Amino acid sequence: MSGHVSPKSVYYSIFAALLVLTAVTVAVAFVNLGALNFPVAISIAILKATLVVLFFMHAKYSSRLTKLVIGGAFFFLACLFGLTMSDYLSRGWYVAPGGTATAGTIPTVTPAAEPAAGQPEAAPAAGH
Repeated sequence: MSGHVSPKSVYYSIFAALLVLTAVTVAVAFVNLGALNFPVAISIAILKATLVVLFFMHAKYSSRLTKLVIGGAFFFLACLFGLTMSDYLSRGWYVAPGGTATAGTIPTVTPAAEPAAGQPEAAPAAGH
């Protein structure tokens, strides 16, 4: 089996870069960047994943067919996330004033029944 053999220094360098990027990820998690929290975190994660795929999975030195398969897999993953997020972000969320019992239920609010004359009012349920 012949293939590209990288020197150990390349692997040590990539490992060090992954450690530094992990430390940056942890450091950024404690900084409030507002709307940039997610883009910064996902950018670091994509950079780390790219390093792993290129060097540890030897995609950098692979054939064009292997690179095409890897690119196609990332394309379909992007389509999956894109379609999922387009569905999730386009939903109108119903929020009931009193909360809901289970997921997907739409509670109806009806007026409370008037107590009959001469009967005391029922005590409210615990926790409400």
